[in-house]
Amino acid sequence: MDKFNQLDWSLVQSFLAVAETGSLTGAARKTLQSQPTLGRQVQALEEALGVSVFQRAPKGMTLTKAGEALLPAARAMMEAARQLSVVAAGETEELNGTVRITASVFFAHHILPTIIARFRDLEPNIEIELVASDESDNLLFREADIAIRMYRPEQLDMVTRHLGDVPLGLFAATNYLVRNGRPQSFEDIADHHFVGYDANDAIIRGMRELGLPAERNWFAVRCDHQTAYWELVRAGCGIGLCQRDVGRRDPAVSELLQDTPLPSLPVWLTTHERLRRTPRITRVWDHLTVELQRQLS
Repeated sequence: MDKFNQLDWSLVQSFLAVAETGSLTGAARKTLQSQPTLGRQVQALEEALGVSVFQRAPKGMTLTKAGEALLPAARAMMEAARQLSVVAAGETEELNGTVRITASVFFAHHILPTIIARFRDLEPNIEIELVASDESDNLLFREADIAIRMYRPEQLDMVTRHLGDVPLGLFAATNYLVRNGRPQSFEDIADHHFVGYDANDAIIRGMRELGLPAERNWFAVRCDHQTAYWELVRAGCGIGLCQRDVGRRDPAVSELLQDTPLPSLPVWLTTHERLRRTPRITRVWDHLTVELQRQLS
């Protein structure tokens, strides 16, 4: 048997992680392995194949010509392995095991914990992994089994369900309102401090649609991380947006201008069509559907 038939798949995974992140540090975060381990695995791959696949650069590691040539085949191997995982998971009949759910950081922080706690009481044999991330984890690649999205997924081979819409509200901390007064109309917001996003221009676009000529420099405090953004509002940095139910439960803030016609966020539940009828995934899917529709009604 030649050396290529004996190639360790884990070495290819490490190669892909370094290639896609551009550094051993990034690959370590992605794979939850140590940098020395990844370095040894890359070296082992190079020795097995007889070529150098990376060269060190000032900001990390870049692919050599040989590495670039190997990358498409390595990605094809990764996709094939993930497809095997999807097919195998879809064939199991057992109501136990692990279900991996992904949702935005804010949704995972404020909405899902109590829902998951109730589910664990009902189904103690099903383990839940919650991926709190604002990245779009790929269900095709089994990076998650079920995704909760604030947009309609466009991937093929997906089963999706629109569960409802989350209304947004304007909120400010009590200590902010004591210092700066309470706006009496939406136009008054232009005279107030407002917590904005940084790279994300959604708030600016929304304000402009409502008739306010918002610019980035309107926001002296900016943050794209949703949970950190909300903490800035709670601390009194300025007026900010929040999912209405979350904001109304928080005693540190007050809702402002409730008649303002703010947009809402659609909530979509998504899974791979091969997984939809897997008993444990069906059970989690049904529980999420009931609980989230109850909250959104």
